Formats: sequence, C-alpha cells, structure tokens
Amino acid sequence: MTTLTPPAAGTPHLTRWLIRLHRPALLFWTAVVVTVSGVLLWLGGPLADASAAAWRAYNACRTATCAYDQAAILHYKDVYTYTTYAVLAAPFLVAAWAGAALTGREVETGTARLAWTQSTSPLRWFASRLALPAAVVTAGTGLLVLLHHLAWSAGKGRIDSLKSWYDLPTFYANGPVVVALALAGLVAGALAGLLRRGSLPALVAGLGFTGLLWYGVQLAIPHLWTTSTAVVGLRRFAPAGGGLGVDEGIVTATGAHVSNPTCANSENVECLAFYDKFDAVGWYRDYHPASHYWPLQLTATALVLALTALLTLLAFRLLHRETGLRKGRSA
Repeated sequence: MTTLTPPAAGTPHLTRWLIRLHRPALLFWTAVVVTVSGVLLWLGGPLADASAAAWRAYNACRTATCAYDQAAILHYKDVYTYTTYAVLAAPFLVAAWAGAALTGREVETGTARLAWTQSTSPLRWFASRLALPAAVVTAGTGLLVLLHHLAWSAGKGRIDSLKSWYDLPTFYANGPVVVALALAGLVAGALAGLLRRGSLPALVAGLGFTGLLWYGVQLAIPHLWTTSTAVVGLRRFAPAGGGLGVDEGIVTATGAHVSNPTCANSENVECLAFYDKFDAVGWYRDYHPASHYWPLQLTATALVLALTALLTLLAFRLLHRETGLRKGRSA
C-alpha cells in the first residue's frame, strides 16, 4: 500500500491534504445530506398535501363505503419514519468515521507520526483534523434538522396521524441537540482513534461513546427544566397533561405526591389497596408542555457542547503529553 507524503506545514496545505485524504467520506456525507434533504422537502410538500387531503376525505366520511386515499396516509407515515431515523443516525455515522478514518487510520499506519516529525506539530495536526470536519458536520446535520422540523410543522393541524412533538424520535430529530451529539461523536471518535491506535477499535469506541451519551441525554432531558403538574380527584380520569411525561402518581391527604405510574387511577384490587395505604385523595402528573420544548432542547444542546469542549481539551492534553514524553525519550 502506498503511503501518501504529508504536505508542508501551513493551514491551506493541511486543509487541502485533509480534503484529498478523506474525499470519499466527504462525497458520501454530501450524498447522504442531499438525498435525505430532498426526501424531507418531498415529505413536507407533496406528501404532506396528499396525506392532508386524504385525512380531510376520511374525516368527512359519513358512510362505511366512502372513498379516501389510504395509500397517501400510509406513504406519508412510512417516509416520515424513515427520514426521522436517517436524521438520528447522523451522530453515529460521524462517530464511526471519525474513529476509523479521521485519526485512527493515520495513527495505525504511522502517517500521523511522519507528519509530526516532518511537517507540522501534533497539536496543529489534530486541530486541522477537527476544524474542517466540525464545520461540515454542523452544516450538514443542521440542515437535516431544520428540514425535518419544517416537514413536521407542515403536517400540524392537517394530518391526524402526525407524531406529537414529544414523541422521542420526533423530539430529537426536530432540534439542535442532534447537531451537538454529532459534534460530540466527531470528537469522541477522533479521541478514540488517538487512544485505541487502530481503526476498528476506535470505530467501536466512538460508536459506544455516542450511544452512551445519547442514552444519558434521554435520561437527563426531562429533568433539565421545571415541570408542570396536573391534578384531578382520585375517582376521576387521570390528568391528561398533554406533553412529555416525567412522573405520575397519587396525591395523599397531606398533599404529598407518591409516584405510581402503573395504576393510572385504576380501580383494580392492587391499586385500591395502594390508595388506602397512602390515604390517596387525588392523582397527579408531572409533565412538560409544548412551551418547554425549546428550553429543554437548548439546555441539553448547551450541556452536550460543553462536554464536547471538555473532550476536545482532553484530547489536546493527552496528545501533548504523549508526544512530549516521546520527545523526551528520544533526546
């Protein structure tokens, strides 16, 4: 296998070298963004119009034999699901590539060390590996999130089967937290490439970190903003509190809240015994209404970006320490 000679020092040279080295990945990312963007525009335009017309015809039905375009409704639903998960896959694609190719392959083949000794410093080399990909990832993922949000908004009040804002895949695909997760995946993958010294281990490590971070975000988001609370009497229906649910349970005679998401104001034997045990007088539900969407999204995005900055600082410090030790030993 032929080893490409690193370019001379200088930011323009490093940028051209990076584009040349990772041109297939750049073309693939561009193709993914353009394709998904086109489908999202189709989803929010002709598909949304066709599905809305079908729902109007369905709701106007007064007989069992009236006609409506069921295929348009199902087609919209399927395309919406596929594009939503395509947007959510972006952080994992970025993390896998960053670990396997951005740094892992160059460290594994020795190209990185050659560049450090002949053309540029390790810290400058790593900075060049992050700056341009970060811009490309932010632009591409940000465009997908924007178009997904517009496509979803085009169906509000028109398509009865449209996912609610708090449906978890929709919640994430509609907001900037996905962009922050993609940047975190980029840095995590690049850091894994430095530490694991192999493409495949770094790929797995980058994917694993991104998955764990996303899981942590899902656990944390409901608690990043003060919830609203709905309360009803015990023998009435449980409070609707339409939105992102956080907790629910009974209200005792003293006004205390005791969590119990399983009974939901049911009157079976087990639930009646539970109500009597705690002297229940009502039922409560803590939730986030639609007005909390952007506070939750922006707070989660800020936290993920802060973690990404810490990972970046850690990567630079580790690289500086490692290369500094090697220089000391060689001296």
